Amino acid sequence: MTTRVRIVGTGLIGTSLGIALSRAGYAVSLSDPSPTAVALARDLGAGSVAAQGDPDAGEPDVVVVAAPPDVAGGVVADELAAWPRAVVTDVASVKVAVLEDVRSRGADLSRYAGSHPMAGRERSGAVAARGDLFDGRAWVVVPHEDSSPEAVAVVQELARAAGGTVSTMSPAEHDAAVAVVSHVPQLASSLVASRLRDLTDPAVSLSGQGIRDVTRIAASDPQLWTQILAGNAPAVRTVLAEMRDELAEVIAALDTLADGDGIGAREVLARIVSHGNAGHARIPGKHGAAPTAYTVVTVLVPDEPGELARLLHDVGDAGVNLEDLHLEHGLGQPFGLAEVSVLPSVAERLGEELQARGWRLHG
Repeated sequence: MTTRVRIVGTGLIGTSLGIALSRAGYAVSLSDPSPTAVALARDLGAGSVAAQGDPDAGEPDVVVVAAPPDVAGGVVADELAAWPRAVVTDVASVKVAVLEDVRSRGADLSRYAGSHPMAGRERSGAVAARGDLFDGRAWVVVPHEDSSPEAVAVVQELARAAGGTVSTMSPAEHDAAVAVVSHVPQLASSLVASRLRDLTDPAVSLSGQGIRDVTRIAASDPQLWTQILAGNAPAVRTVLAEMRDELAEVIAALDTLADGDGIGAREVLARIVSHGNAGHARIPGKHGAAPTAYTVVTVLVPDEPGELARLLHDVGDAGVNLEDLHLEHGLGQPFGLAEVSVLPSVAERLGEELQARGWRLHG
């Protein structure tokens, strides 16, 4: 029997989930306050438009609430009341506030288990949706003390069907974790990017891969992130307070260096950077595997149509799996630097193969 899924909210996450589940064989119906948004999601292959009051539509087996964090709790409660046999989950990026809101409305909490796919894009809305958005990405199922085992199992199965790598946390554990790995990084990226506002054009033109990497997520939606940060304020504040103390150490060390003696200052700077090295080394590798150290082969790529495609073809033709790729354009130069990350065991062979095919290596 085909599982029937109702998705409430057809933004980036809701539409991407609809596309993924439809491809996996689920019967997906879509609902959104905006007729334009739900029609676009339908046209993108996310499912059919849910007809209000249609007795032939049938009760869904699962309802996924893909609404903004500040209204998700109310929508979850409404869906629990509207569909008395359905399991309901939400995909909001904060969990304690949503659960407290649902509980305050007297809903049947046994059929509710929150969840959060750790996936997204800088762009928002259905038009940015992708059916592979969740492939290999962490998807946290967040039950509470009243969630039934059956409801939890249903949400876990749905997350796997969408391509997610499923784990389980309590609401408090989840919110503390995402404060560090998602919410504070957004603030840090935004704060660094904001320093660029008053720079002169010649100064901004010096931007390289470092500033691009750090500020990539600074283009995110301010309204959505205001809701997220407000919903997880206690956990985010705790992390920021710890960072404030370390930043104060750095400023004090730089003051010492500026005053001339610099005694002890370099130890502080080295320790902060070293701690960053240790934290970075813990970030999971591809598909959630253990962290892997890659070797970078840097290739000069002419800034001409088809050249990057030719490089990627030659990497594949050499029998080497590309693990990651960064492309950086030299300031005012007719070429770019393609940083091809591969396993260390194949890096030397790849370099030789590419040089034999006429590519120039850098470094």
